[in-house]
Amino acid sequence: MPPPVMSDRGTKRTAAPPPPARRFRSMEEVMRDAKRVDPLTREGYSEVRCEQCRLGDGENELVLCDGCDKGFHIYCLRPIVVRVPTGSWFCPECQDSKPLTRFPITQTKILDFFRIQKNSTSEIKCAPSEDIIPDGKKRKRRWTPLARQKKRRRLLPYIATEDPQRRLQQMASLATALTSLKMEFSNELTYVPRMAPRYKNRASLEKEGMQVLPKEDKETLELCQAMYKRGECPPLMVVFDSCEGFTVQADGHIKDMTLITEYTGDVDYLKNRETDDCDSMMTLLLGVDPADSLVICPDKRGNIARFISGINNHTPDGRKKQNLKCVRYNVDGECRALLVACRDISPGERLYYDYNGHEQEYPTHHFV
Repeated sequence: MPPPVMSDRGTKRTAAPPPPARRFRSMEEVMRDAKRVDPLTREGYSEVRCEQCRLGDGENELVLCDGCDKGFHIYCLRPIVVRVPTGSWFCPECQDSKPLTRFPITQTKILDFFRIQKNSTSEIKCAPSEDIIPDGKKRKRRWTPLARQKKRRRLLPYIATEDPQRRLQQMASLATALTSLKMEFSNELTYVPRMAPRYKNRASLEKEGMQVLPKEDKETLELCQAMYKRGECPPLMVVFDSCEGFTVQADGHIKDMTLITEYTGDVDYLKNRETDDCDSMMTLLLGVDPADSLVICPDKRGNIARFISGINNHTPDGRKKQNLKCVRYNVDGECRALLVACRDISPGERLYYDYNGHEQEYPTHHFV
């Protein structure tokens, strides 16, 4: 019998008995009661069909949702999935967040989101002409023979929209797209710990050499960067398409050879991203030693280049849509990737460029 316990008032009462010891089942008991399950075989997946086309062919391009176990061909999804994901994947119905129903969201803190200088956006003027350099002085024209002038075409700075309210709408569309992907805006390459350090970005390591950005074109690049810091963004609008996802269209006339934007994001070693599912990585450096190769990863930080679509370069009609070209340059010894208009672009026309360039390794045959 348990001993009596003294209460605060001096009276005696009997203590509660201790709880009975918990008995755990042995592994033999667990295995004896467990039900036998037939081993999984390839035939077990033969009944999986795509929820869109209702066909079970193309097993190598059929993905299963980790939420509902339904199957989908990567080319039947909208927006399409470029390749089979290596990690967890959820179909559009099982995705928790649906920010696209309110697109575009009106951003109340555009200046802070893009870290624009604190001058009033109502005072922003349109981009200066191509003969003005960042210090405000006119560029002197050098006389050269006509034959030489035709050999190399200079980059042109983009012309920002004159209406300040329209520019706010353009930036709000980009802010909405970045926010929906939980990304931060960055208009330059970023170097973060445990990725490639900045000193590894050396154009001298390029396998076949890299073209140097001429001085005049470098001034154009610096001018465009300074314009963006003042809130003078390119005349572009980010829109959502049920087939292509987020995409970019011209919100004004864009001339041939206009510098649209620089491709930005986190810089990492290619060897660290060989199995990455990010569909927007861009080659930055192809080194003589493969260990030196670098890529731009706009999965956490980036700019409008993240949402510019790629063409289906496996079809003639797909190649006709290309109106941008991605060119890598040596800028002060570092590798940079620039998106440049390769023909005149009309207002409302969507922007496309070839992801592969000369490499032909990126799978674009499912692109629309």
